[in-house]
Amino acid sequence: MKAIICTKYGSPDVLQLQEVEKPIPKDNEILVKIHATTVHIGDTKIRSFKPGMGFILDLLVKPIMLIMIGFRGPRKKILGMELAGEIETVGKSVTLFKQGNKVFAATELSFGTYAQYICLPENGLIAPLPTNMTYEEAAPVSNGGMTALLILKKANILKDQKVLIYGASGSVGTFAVQLAKYFGTHVVGVCSTTNLDMVKSLGADKVMDYTQEDFTKNVENYDIIFDAVGKLSSSQCNKSLKKNGVYLNVLTSSNGLKLKPDDLLLLKELIESNKLKTMIDRTYTLEKIVEAHRYVDKGHKKGNVVIVVEHGEKPNKKI
Repeated sequence: MKAIICTKYGSPDVLQLQEVEKPIPKDNEILVKIHATTVHIGDTKIRSFKPGMGFILDLLVKPIMLIMIGFRGPRKKILGMELAGEIETVGKSVTLFKQGNKVFAATELSFGTYAQYICLPENGLIAPLPTNMTYEEAAPVSNGGMTALLILKKANILKDQKVLIYGASGSVGTFAVQLAKYFGTHVVGVCSTTNLDMVKSLGADKVMDYTQEDFTKNVENYDIIFDAVGKLSSSQCNKSLKKNGVYLNVLTSSNGLKLKPDDLLLLKELIESNKLKTMIDRTYTLEKIVEAHRYVDKGHKKGNVVIVVEHGEKPNKKI
């Protein structure tokens, strides 16, 4: 099968398309024929070995990354953390899924989605594909949507609270805006000039252009401030929080979160009730993944960058 191998840490050029052995599922695993995966900021941080959390935090985090991920390069050479595809075969003890099921899934730090096939444990972060989504639309939900959901739930988000989403036009940000509205809050989305209309279309009650206005210098206070791009510090936001307000950072607030298939099923339900949608900026083929990483490295993507994994046939667009 075709797969993208990360040969070492570095620029996008360290990613190489290679032929590797097609995996065989164990008794408790499913073999998924991948039709779509993604490139998000987390992928580029792993590839480049640049946590991007600030100088001091990076010094603390890098030794942990070396132990968890690999010293000279990623121990698991096939990167990628989210996917959508079709189950080709199942192990003999699998009961939750069957051949032909269409699914979307997250692999987290097990990686492996930059390939045509992957084996996943049946009790992993896997759910049936939403009936009203394409593979390309569903793939980003399993990581970006899940991250937004769990971090907001971590803040004990409540109806009628005032929530500010900083970086509201990114992958996590676009999902966070929609989910915060689902929870019944008043949402302020902060993004750049060109993305104001998009964020407004996602349901934000107010949009703010960070190139024109600094929310930390106005008189408004918020119950929750969610930095969905990891560019703010808690000290920058403290003055804008209410007395018992909560500051969330996508790079640090996800620590300790327990990801469960039930959370993916909730996202599936929201999608099928038209309360959650995926914003796609660009799509690339697996062969063009170096270009995709270069684009994400620039830091200006709107929503999600999706990788279409081809198998010589065109997968179903809607199911």
